[in-house]
Amino acid sequence: MTSEKHIGFYILIILSFHSLKINADTIKIGMTTALDGPAKSLGLSVKLGVETYFHKINESGGINGRQLELIALDDGYEPNRAAPNMQQLIEQEKVLAVIGNVGTPTAIVTVPIANEHKTLLFGAVTGAGLLRKNPPDRYIINYRASYGEETAAMINGLLASGIKPTEIALFTQKDGYGTAGYNGAMAALKAKGFNDTDKIVHGRYIRNTLNVEGALSDILDTETDPKAIIMIGAYKPCAKFIKLARKHLRKTLFLNVSFVGSLPLLEELGRKTKNVIVTQVIPHFEDESPGVARYREDLQSFNNAINQENKPGFLSLEGYTAAQILVMGLQKADSLNRESIIDALESLDSFDLGIGNNLHISANEHQASHTVWPTRMQGRKFVTFDWKDL
Repeated sequence: MTSEKHIGFYILIILSFHSLKINADTIKIGMTTALDGPAKSLGLSVKLGVETYFHKINESGGINGRQLELIALDDGYEPNRAAPNMQQLIEQEKVLAVIGNVGTPTAIVTVPIANEHKTLLFGAVTGAGLLRKNPPDRYIINYRASYGEETAAMINGLLASGIKPTEIALFTQKDGYGTAGYNGAMAALKAKGFNDTDKIVHGRYIRNTLNVEGALSDILDTETDPKAIIMIGAYKPCAKFIKLARKHLRKTLFLNVSFVGSLPLLEELGRKTKNVIVTQVIPHFEDESPGVARYREDLQSFNNAINQENKPGFLSLEGYTAAQILVMGLQKADSLNRESIIDALESLDSFDLGIGNNLHISANEHQASHTVWPTRMQGRKFVTFDWKDL
């Protein structure tokens, strides 16, 4: 008679085989992002873009017959939640890669985990330098332009318009995100020959709060009102800051980096959108380029499938684009494991997704795009502009 020990062993073998069969039908991709809290609009938008493209691929048969499955965990834009999420995705969910994580504070803890576990962290929505080492970390590959490139575009545009370095102030979130943006702006000023960066007025606020009054006071407590304020923050505190600052600074320009969350910022400001600029790392979502037109079509198809009416936006387009590049790597990989997907992405070299600029990924280049698109608010919408017309 077969012993209970042997029966248990056979049951374990059967269950293991069943589990392998289920996993063999799907390709698990992870995400830890803000799905709740003050920054949830950012995380939900990126997630929407990734899901939109994954839905398109799955509807067309998947990757060699295997369906893409996105496992998204909520970190509330807080590092102490992002770290265990990353561990869970890699160790328990056994994801092939992680995509679209939102924020620098969370990246500070997720990047070391990705490197330690040799698991790809792809297309994180942050322009911080810690994801852009030279030579690059093997397991960190980006889509977007850096904060240094965004703030350099701002500085160059402001100086070309006649604004002096000392007429520029900074309002930043008091963490790695704010520091990354501040350092980028200072580097851009130094590149233009201005080395007295200690003279640049700088106000800060605490992440996930709306306590911006102290930062505004620091900026106003100067002899000369700033003509431009570069803002490195989230949409709610940035919107509150702009509303309060306008009572004292009626002609000042307010320049935000892409991470602010363009559409939520527009919503928060209501009709008072004059002199608000946002640099983008993706074309305008209403652009007529072939790649952006496909995004809108695919978003509508996904909306029909889930019976919702999600509107196009910058961040969902970024998530869609990141997912598109990741899928290119999956389709090109010799076998689907954590090392082969990186080899495949690095072999993409130069490629074009039809969004208006050429992209490039190689062993020595882990940032696909270096392009910055300037936009400004006009009434209740965003329009593109040229810095020379500032």
